[in-house]
Amino acid sequence: MYEVIKMKLSPLWIGDLKISLPIIQGGMGIGVSGAKLASAVANEGGVGVISGVAIGYREPDFEKNSHKANLRALINEIKTARKLSPKGIIGVNFLVAMSNYNEMVKASLAEGIDLIISGAGLPTNLPDLVKGFKTKIAPIVSSGKAARIISMLWDKKYNVVADLVIVEGPEAGGHLGFSEEELGGKEKISLIDRVKDVMEALKPFEEKHNKKIPVIAAGGIYDGLDIAKYIKAGASGVQMATRFVTTEECDADIRYKEAYLSSKEEDILIVKSPLGMPGRAINNGFIKKLASANEKIKGCYMCLKGCNPLVAPYCISKALINAVRGNIEEGLIFVGSNAYKTDKIVSVNELISKLKHEIEEV
Repeated sequence: MYEVIKMKLSPLWIGDLKISLPIIQGGMGIGVSGAKLASAVANEGGVGVISGVAIGYREPDFEKNSHKANLRALINEIKTARKLSPKGIIGVNFLVAMSNYNEMVKASLAEGIDLIISGAGLPTNLPDLVKGFKTKIAPIVSSGKAARIISMLWDKKYNVVADLVIVEGPEAGGHLGFSEEELGGKEKISLIDRVKDVMEALKPFEEKHNKKIPVIAAGGIYDGLDIAKYIKAGASGVQMATRFVTTEECDADIRYKEAYLSSKEEDILIVKSPLGMPGRAINNGFIKKLASANEKIKGCYMCLKGCNPLVAPYCISKALINAVRGNIEEGLIFVGSNAYKTDKIVSVNELISKLKHEIEEV
């Protein structure tokens, strides 16, 4: 006989923001997590997140003036999400490497966004940008060392600390904050250990500012058992991205979702982005073609700092746009390590209900 112990989830508090379901839907660009998905998650009590990277790809002037197109699209997506989820918590995810980072942050602040999440670099000037606004700020880190560095910098320069810290492990999709050696090493990096390291690193700053800094586990979290595991280990909540792709509300084309459903474990591999960072993606025609030839980039969008179109092996924006539009064999499909486990498309409501049930039955 096995005893079933019911586990009750506690709300996630980000300052004065109460999130009844401690799940943050990860930001997925380009265009995979927009207003439709974010609002659906927010309506279920979690945090819905709009990805800000190249968000204006559907705007008619994107090719000629991507920066203006991105700002316009960002404002429209936030307004749409607010309309669809007037009482929900909506956030945005901006890569620090975005060339228009400051402008995009300011535009989201003007729209009253609840939370700004930033990864792919340390958001050193984010506190200065949000000064005077109620918007919460959350850096994405991969280690206690990174959490300590950004906390020391924010504390010394702005006398503030993060409202939330997301710890992203090596099983996440998209760009990863680990070296290829770390990802391919024999000793597996433990997300639980990283979460605990970050919690320890934040303690002095929590004490100094008399403020609780919730730590969120992210990367490879797939079901209720995973969620329960990280919360029991001390995390205040989790961030999930891959699992939300195969939902009806996900903003990507149906063929993008089907690529997840048809993937096998051996199809998921580590690729190198034009920025030199490793990323996890599905092995498809696009990836195989990259191994034998470099693309000559035409009409650079100037979207990411440090990306040189003269030497980059391919345009990552073009590859991600092809994918989200359903041109799968010409696109880059970022995935988490557990994408191959997805087997059907469900509504966000169905997914959340299943996750809750799994957590309760843990």
